[in-house]
Amino acid sequence: MENLKKLACKYSSNMFLVFFALAFFVNFAIESISRHTVIGCISDYLLKTPLVFLLNTLIIFATISVASLTKRRAFFAGIIAGVWLILGITNGIILVNRMTPFTTKDLAVAGDGLSLLTTYLSLAQIAFLAVGMILLVAGITVSFIFLPKVKSPINYKKSLSIFLIIVLATFGSTEIAIRTNVVTTFFGNLWYAYRDYGVPYCFINTWLNTGIKQPIGYSQDKVEAVFSNQKLKAYNYNKPAGEGDAEGKTNVIFLQLESFIDPTLINGMEYSKDPIPNFREFVKQNSSGYLTVPAVGGGTANTEFETLTGMSVKFFGPGEYPYKSILKEKTCESIAYNLKSLGYGTHAIHNHRGAFYSRNKVFRNLGFDTFTSLEYMNDVEKTPKNWAKDDILVEQMFDALKSTQGADFIYTCSVQGHGKYPVEKVLTNPEIKVTKYISEDTRWAYEYYVNQIYEMDKFIKHFTEELKKFDEKTIVVMYGDHLPAIDITQEQYKGPSVFDTQYVIWANYDIPIENKDLQAWEVSSDILSRLKLDIGVMPQFHRYYDGTQGYKNKMRLLEYDMLYGKHYIFGGKNPYKPTEMRMGVKPIRVKEIVTIGDKRYIKGENFTEYSKISIDGKILKTIFLGSSILGLQENVDESLVSKMKVSQVEKQKEILSTTE
Repeated sequence: MENLKKLACKYSSNMFLVFFALAFFVNFAIESISRHTVIGCISDYLLKTPLVFLLNTLIIFATISVASLTKRRAFFAGIIAGVWLILGITNGIILVNRMTPFTTKDLAVAGDGLSLLTTYLSLAQIAFLAVGMILLVAGITVSFIFLPKVKSPINYKKSLSIFLIIVLATFGSTEIAIRTNVVTTFFGNLWYAYRDYGVPYCFINTWLNTGIKQPIGYSQDKVEAVFSNQKLKAYNYNKPAGEGDAEGKTNVIFLQLESFIDPTLINGMEYSKDPIPNFREFVKQNSSGYLTVPAVGGGTANTEFETLTGMSVKFFGPGEYPYKSILKEKTCESIAYNLKSLGYGTHAIHNHRGAFYSRNKVFRNLGFDTFTSLEYMNDVEKTPKNWAKDDILVEQMFDALKSTQGADFIYTCSVQGHGKYPVEKVLTNPEIKVTKYISEDTRWAYEYYVNQIYEMDKFIKHFTEELKKFDEKTIVVMYGDHLPAIDITQEQYKGPSVFDTQYVIWANYDIPIENKDLQAWEVSSDILSRLKLDIGVMPQFHRYYDGTQGYKNKMRLLEYDMLYGKHYIFGGKNPYKPTEMRMGVKPIRVKEIVTIGDKRYIKGENFTEYSKISIDGKILKTIFLGSSILGLQENVDESLVSKMKVSQVEKQKEILSTTE
């Protein structure tokens, strides 16, 4: 420890040189962790793009240089360097489990991430992380006690001047790098951007670059000019059509399939039999094509956002989830609102946590009447990695269809195909075996994955067979939300790009077949066009402007106006109000409270294992005895018995709904 003190004192006069060396080391460590290889960091990054490496070192150097303004320089420099290393380690861990790197937006979904900890990590890995956190706290404490303070007075004027020069040099270098295309502020692929432009630069970009920036020249005239064409003026594009009668109209179902792709499109992988025979047959017999989605390996909510709203997430900040920002506080035009204005019932279904990505709040702002999440489902079968299997969704979708007299719009998000995919053998007797593989790790990951989507393929066959017997006209669009979280490169993938999955449009009645490739934001407009429904700003915009000059700029202008601007397209006022959304299609009811001996029970209907007895919002110890009875496992004062209700409580203890 004495030697450490002497070393710190010796180089204190050259502290900025020491800080730069520390920044260089930290940057190298972060990028090595990101790539999971030191050699790759040197050959593919440091030597290949030295200017980018230097820029990221400058960014870290500028933050570490703050320590020059304190007497505990060594301690605070170490703390700042440690924060960067933690960021790098976190990013490395995330990239093992998904193909989307760590961003500041992930901090907003930290609770969702923690809820998946046991899914992504083994108990041994979680224990290792816990030990690491304890050692980190201990290290910070020891460092604070033993690392020396600067004994001589600080020349604040000199230190501050040098610090400001470093900061200005960093900003100037960044601006020059952007102008000379060494780096960019637009990340078409977040994963590739982190690899090409560096973790520090990209991470900070996801913090500073959020929302949709106001377009140059934004004005009422400019917005209204988008729909100045006489043909477009004739449509009721800028306000809900009003309350309509959906009797006799066609049901519309969006079925978003988790990580669902054609595994035979992966070079170097072969299987004992076709993993998706039913979907493949649907592709041959129905309208189909590639679907360009905004995410790779993760980001389900952003594909969901694009298909429901007709908007693009590319105009938002890199890595941003509108579900975690603007849509938590503001309504947004969607196909649900558009069809609701024609009298449709609107339902969302997801066999995962209701609060995940704040869907229990966001769906109110997207026009849904009901939202049935995992907490409102019974008899749910789980995968070996503890995700709900998708066949449960057949019952849930038919419950929604039968819940109204008229037509319905249903958005269903599946979850069975979700990663993390194991790198060791998990399935003892798999239906499908991997017969050719790239490596031993990929063999087991793909074997698990293809067996899950094989079951998902059977699920969509089951659902369509039941729909054939249903006496209401129904059209279904089925599509994968993104590629699975397996390290799939563009060279390995036979599809147009790693952003392309596939879609199929199926109906239980005869419809024309039209094969074409779509962007995710075109799905709503395409379906409405097939149904000859001329409603909604974004659907009409895509129908008329698709492929024309200035298409993307006009699209960005409309998105800004509708979400962040003054609603000029709606005549200056947002016409969409949050819905009185009910959780679950089937209402949960309490019929009576029964006392047997010293035990109390609640009888009712539609209870699930997530049903808990509550009093004034306080959750009581409850045992689930069946869909019609719950048992109370603690004593309650007699005067409070009449106040007992039933609440649906999700995994993170958030109450989703409570009986009246």
